[in-house]
Amino acid sequence: MSDDTRARSFWAWGYQDRFPDAEARAQLGAQLFALLGLEGPPPPPRDAPTLAGARVPAPRVDVPPALASFCTSAREDRVTHTYGRSYRDLVRGFLGDFSPAPDLVAYPEDEAQIQALLAWAASARVAVIPRGGGTSVVGGVEAELEREGSGGGGNKSQRTGFTGAVSLDMRRQDRVLEVDATSLSARIQAGATGPRIDAQLAPHGLTLRHFPQSYEFATLGGYIATRSGGHFATVYTHIDEFVQSLRTVTPAGVMESRRLPGSGAGPSPDRLMIGSEGIFGVITEAWMRVRPKPRWRSSASVKFASADYEAAVAATRALAQSGLHPANCRLLDRREAMLNAVTFDGAHVLVLGFESADHPTEAWMKRALEITATHGGTCPKGPRHSDAQAREARPGSSGAAGAWRDAFFEAPYLQSALVSLGLIVDTFETACTWDRFPALHRAVIQNVRAAIQRVTGRKGLVTCRFTHVYPDGPAPYFTFIAANQDGPEAALERWAELKRVASDTLIEHGATITHHHAVGRVHRPWYRRQRPELFARALASAKRALDPAGVMNPGVLLAPEEVHDAVDG
Repeated sequence: MSDDTRARSFWAWGYQDRFPDAEARAQLGAQLFALLGLEGPPPPPRDAPTLAGARVPAPRVDVPPALASFCTSAREDRVTHTYGRSYRDLVRGFLGDFSPAPDLVAYPEDEAQIQALLAWAASARVAVIPRGGGTSVVGGVEAELEREGSGGGGNKSQRTGFTGAVSLDMRRQDRVLEVDATSLSARIQAGATGPRIDAQLAPHGLTLRHFPQSYEFATLGGYIATRSGGHFATVYTHIDEFVQSLRTVTPAGVMESRRLPGSGAGPSPDRLMIGSEGIFGVITEAWMRVRPKPRWRSSASVKFASADYEAAVAATRALAQSGLHPANCRLLDRREAMLNAVTFDGAHVLVLGFESADHPTEAWMKRALEITATHGGTCPKGPRHSDAQAREARPGSSGAAGAWRDAFFEAPYLQSALVSLGLIVDTFETACTWDRFPALHRAVIQNVRAAIQRVTGRKGLVTCRFTHVYPDGPAPYFTFIAANQDGPEAALERWAELKRVASDTLIEHGATITHHHAVGRVHRPWYRRQRPELFARALASAKRALDPAGVMNPGVLLAPEEVHDAVDG
């Protein structure tokens, strides 16, 4: 659960008091190097940055008097709204470089204030960067402004340059406004975090049941704008499935869709906004499908021998195609299992879970274990079952499944600590069809390992897990760790090369550049290769209709010149 009374770090993930001291970080580095077999001793940890030492340019625009009640140009606000929490963001923050800081930060409390801000921004040529919890890992909330048309001629650049940028923070709009228990739905403001939503739904016996890794801090609007992936490994994998209707404030006006369980009335207005990353406007509230809190749960950890990774993949595919719809069905390769302290015996581990508010889940787990057994999987400790009304024990809170769950939410804190050691630690996810996965997996592992050796001169680690699985394919999530003795300054350039190699490999093997982390500014070059060109033109035209001045989160999804090309021909 998030805690509003604790200070969040201005540069690292999460709470400021969770960043370990130098001695703890040195021990962490030594343990990681020993555990993973990384070459050479870990570099000594550097001192953490201070807010006073952050380098921030002077604001380029002043707070308009009409917006002064909810806008500020205060230095600390600008620093804390500069970056998301990607590896690149963490390194720049650790080095004290806050040069892309927004000029202003706005904290609107209602739609009228948002409308006033957007109107001023359009007239003043100020870019507006919508922001929820600031957990983007793809540069989606950064005011690193490109001059529109910068690659296509000076005249276009001169007429479309921005005078500044404002970060529009939605976290003051964080209430559950209505609950319809009959239809299992709730109207929720977009600035509400996962813990805030669940705390307000709890008296009704309901939950949104969407737990991305950023759950503590990410907001509902952020979930929707980035097509977040959440708790369920099958069926309800993306936030898309929970959206019943949306309300969005755009520079051209307010757009609200009708609340319906389903509709065949033309293209969906909700689908246009889901995944739009703030380029059309600001999502202010949504009717969301919610569910009763689960009463019955079953969990199990299935092991496959080190040499049987293909069998583990086959078992996972069989479960995804079985119609059992497990809530948890995440395959960790042996290196991923070791990295997350799930097991140290070299086994690949499939973490399984079922849950229901209606019925016990033992039968579903029994059948799932029968399927995994046919592929050579074993469940040494057997499944665990619980009834929330009978006892408080939580399945998965201990054992391999519990170790994975704990490591899942601790990973961002670990990454921040390792940045201070100069290590290159990052993740990327994708999705592909089952028939393409073996070749994709081999290529990613080989190519990224070779790139690590080339740019660092040392061996590194590449791991893989499935975060979500579908009947037609998995969503693999890769982690790479590379030693880097030359400090954070050198790490950024080397990270960029590793990211390029990984992203090129995904696109070349027919996979998506992102499964649930959005496009942002980081993924845009590869997104351009993935999407149909005609769709890009249609997207640009929609942006021009909803955001005529082009001030909404410029540079995300669409290159600035694409917006103009769609209109100017």
